[in-house]
Amino acid sequence: RRVTFEDVAGLSGVKQELQEVICFLQSPSQFTKFGATVPKGVLLIGPPGTGKTLLARAVAGEAMASFFPISGSDFMELFVGVGASRVRDLFKRARENAPAIIFIDELDSIGRRRGVGYNGGHDEREQTLNQLLAEMDGFEKHNNVILIAATNRPDILDAALLRPGRFDRQVLVDLPTLSERVAILQVHGRNKPFDSDVDLERIARSTPGFSGADLSNLLNESALLAIRRKRQTISNQEISDAADKIMIGLERELVLTESEKRLLACHEAGHATVAAVLPNTDPISKVTIIPRGQSMGVTQQLPERDRHIYDREFMLDRLAVLMGGRAAEELVFKAVTSGAADDLKQATRFARKMVLELGMSNEVGHMSLRSEQETSFLGEDWNVNREYSEQTAQKADEEISRILESAYIRAQEVLVEHQKGLDRIVEALLEREQIFGPEIIKLLGIDRKPIPEEQTSFYC
Repeated sequence: RRVTFEDVAGLSGVKQELQEVICFLQSPSQFTKFGATVPKGVLLIGPPGTGKTLLARAVAGEAMASFFPISGSDFMELFVGVGASRVRDLFKRARENAPAIIFIDELDSIGRRRGVGYNGGHDEREQTLNQLLAEMDGFEKHNNVILIAATNRPDILDAALLRPGRFDRQVLVDLPTLSERVAILQVHGRNKPFDSDVDLERIARSTPGFSGADLSNLLNESALLAIRRKRQTISNQEISDAADKIMIGLERELVLTESEKRLLACHEAGHATVAAVLPNTDPISKVTIIPRGQSMGVTQQLPERDRHIYDREFMLDRLAVLMGGRAAEELVFKAVTSGAADDLKQATRFARKMVLELGMSNEVGHMSLRSEQETSFLGEDWNVNREYSEQTAQKADEEISRILESAYIRAQEVLVEHQKGLDRIVEALLEREQIFGPEIIKLLGIDRKPIPEEQTSFYC
């Protein structure tokens, strides 16, 4: 079956950009009449799972064109010259079957900047890239062949690929918005039997940051759970359990001593208390001490809306929430444990981003200290000259340490003030192992609007 734009939910702006390619393949004379040329290459840029491959298939389907998909890694072989030969053969077949679309997935595997890496300046990958550039330059104006490629690492592509005349058009295929998530769920849910109270919009609100592939997987896992439980339809419970399975992992049969279980409950209650009390945090969805995947326990927060810009207050409160687990351990047990290892890793990365990239430090100032070349990637130059002095680096390190310490002290202050509520959350977790947002607000005795009951069963 041919894939068309009807199979691609959302992405209206991206579809509009690609419509010109379809029109060119269907009626090239319309463009030649005005002396216009259509881009030889279209580069789809975006995170994994956002529908780049599906879009390329849909363009071919809409234009009734032949489709030649290949992964960039398929060109790479041990023997020199094989990759270049495959590029020549691919373009030859496309011209013979025009109108045609060539789709190269994972372009960064062959299109990385030349002259870097272990093999010097002329390895098999570079020969393959040179042949690809030569083929793109050899496109005739009217041969009705378009090259579409996809990558999630545009920063490492060779500049020769991106110049006008090759990949003229670069289209961002980003994570779906709320309305697009609803549309994606409708597409993937149209052949699935749901309970009457299952609300796809509510699921979409509960899944910010999910890609189209994530949403498809969520509904598929829900269907598999319903089959396993011998149900006739998919209920909210299957969707909730599927979300937990995808995002946290499978439940583990882990035997904890009473003291370990109490420590774990205290740790998660610390996160939940700080998150519920501070004003610039996302609302609590649920807290669990059921071991899943690599996690012993989880505190889940559900954003009230899709967030695109983060202010300094939000990030500082987020750091305090991350420190809440260890602060609770020290407050109640007068000791620190290894349970906060991942929290500290996240907090440190967060603080470094604030200081080095976002200019959110008064001491360091409004500048970005992290160059694009500092991103770690296999094959990049190892020796990158730092663009700031040792004194500035030391000041940045001191500021990162100060921000983290300040977040820890802030978490401690919140927990001391609300220690009775913290203790009540701990006891509730020990009794039932999982509690939801409205109950946490009630146990703390604070005045904050909780997430509605019907939304708390979904992972955020």
